[in-house]
Amino acid sequence: MKKIRLSKIFFWLLLVGMTFIYMGPFLFSLSISLNAEQDVFQWPIKLIPQKWTFKNYIQIWEDLPFGRWLTNSLIISIIQTISNVFFSSLAGFAFARLRFPGRNFFFSLFMASLMIPGIILLIPKFIVLNEFHLINTYSGIILPGLVSVVNIFLMKQFFETIPKALEEAALIDGCSYFKIYWKIFLPISKPALAAVAIYTFQGSWNEFMWTVIVTTTSDMFTLPVGMNFLKNEFLVNWPLLMAGTILISLPTLVIFIVFQRYFVQGVGTSGLKE
Repeated sequence: MKKIRLSKIFFWLLLVGMTFIYMGPFLFSLSISLNAEQDVFQWPIKLIPQKWTFKNYIQIWEDLPFGRWLTNSLIISIIQTISNVFFSSLAGFAFARLRFPGRNFFFSLFMASLMIPGIILLIPKFIVLNEFHLINTYSGIILPGLVSVVNIFLMKQFFETIPKALEEAALIDGCSYFKIYWKIFLPISKPALAAVAIYTFQGSWNEFMWTVIVTTTSDMFTLPVGMNFLKNEFLVNWPLLMAGTILISLPTLVIFIVFQRYFVQGVGTSGLKE
């Protein structure tokens, strides 16, 4: 009994310690965002500010085109999330349930593409979009992220866990494969769809490298790119930068908390097979 209790105590202490390690930077950023600029570098450093101020959050909205950057981030993230949920689930259904020539070859080709570092593809993607005059447009930002191979793999693995009897019964009733996908498979795939949606939204919302390459004017910046321009070679307004960082992190944090149950279930079941 003592060994069991000691192991539980150690386990909970480890969890608490890891929580503080992961939450520490967020709490420190929150503390700085509520400080006045002249109080940030006072010693000793205090996690709880002596004088709380929300001036930095107000200044973000008044002095910067934060609303425009927020709108851009929402448009891009929502479109890419919806397209990934639809196209990834559709492709996953095809690879998991349909039998067609070259199925295994094409799926292996998709998986092999994951071995190519994404940074290598930045220049080819830029050249292609530049030829179509899509630089500094919503289309140029959105198109490369409409579907992800990782999401296709996740959905394929999940669809393979669904009993084949459901598919066979629907075929006997005269359903087409698209109707089986739309009416039967999607409604029971909420955990996997939630996982894909959270992954995609978080990645799109925090995307920096591609957006900073393909945009040339501030009206097309997303939040991560726009907030990066608060830094320069000689001066960084840390309270203002941290206030923006907190605002950027809130949507993904809220989405993950709300859909956490579906997310964990979707990731867990996607590694299983029937």
